[in-house]
Amino acid sequence: MVAEVGAIDAVFAADRIAVQAALNRFCDRYLPASPPVAAEAMRYTLVGEGKRLRAVLLLSAYRAAGGMGDATDLAAAVEVVHAYSLVHDDLPCMDDDDVRRGRPTVHRVYGVTAATAAGLAMVPLAARCAIVAARGLGLPPAVGGTILRELMRAAGATGMIGGQLLDLEGERLSLSVAELEHIHRAKTGALVTASVRLGGIAAGADGEVLDALGRYGAAIGLAFQIADDVLDVTATTDQLGKTAGRDLALQKSTYPALLGVDGAVDRASALVDEACDALQRVDLLTPALEHLARYTVSRRN
Repeated sequence: MVAEVGAIDAVFAADRIAVQAALNRFCDRYLPASPPVAAEAMRYTLVGEGKRLRAVLLLSAYRAAGGMGDATDLAAAVEVVHAYSLVHDDLPCMDDDDVRRGRPTVHRVYGVTAATAAGLAMVPLAARCAIVAARGLGLPPAVGGTILRELMRAAGATGMIGGQLLDLEGERLSLSVAELEHIHRAKTGALVTASVRLGGIAAGADGEVLDALGRYGAAIGLAFQIADDVLDVTATTDQLGKTAGRDLALQKSTYPALLGVDGAVDRASALVDEACDALQRVDLLTPALEHLARYTVSRRN
């Protein structure tokens, strides 16, 4: 078992390196056409260290569903969307944070105007990268269109952006667990779910297989957010690479506040079991996808 986990971790490490190389290529290929300060701000956030969880999920789902090509560029396109969300999430009008991934946030380095513009510019950049990646995989134009719709829907008003707005509106309010889950299934879960589904779509999956991948993604997306809430009250800023205790400072309802730390951990663990069961039912639960699901609640940052 230890050897198997080590082998899986080695694959994940190689995937992260490949995705980072793809992001560097995106920067070199597309950013020179942007205004210099916006280009510098985009490069700063895109080449910074990160877990690349969404990219690794996409690649693992792609392989589990039978994909045989190199989906690295598609996985990197999802990371462009995620990076955009972090830039805007940290802005003074949002969560007003100074540290992200162990470095000053983009607006602290380049200013609010440049950070705002850079975040906006990364959305069409991600769309362009996703379409080019789909073509590179030899996918039909209709499938490329499906991939783009899936990605933009997850990032939009019914997904990540809408969830962020609900999260801001929920500050200083006493939300129920159901209300909190509704917010975070959109704010965090939508892009995680899309990452998994995109891997399946690129591999040609449909029907119950794609539905199972979606249920897996939705469950671990919410588990990831619950674990984030727990880490916010149990870890340090150095451990997290971002400011600890922000949820309390912003007077947000959180899972530990509503369920207690132990209750929140139990809820996250139950969601991981739910995710794995969804894939097991269609014989799609690979060791990599199970390991990723467990990682969402065992991680330390």
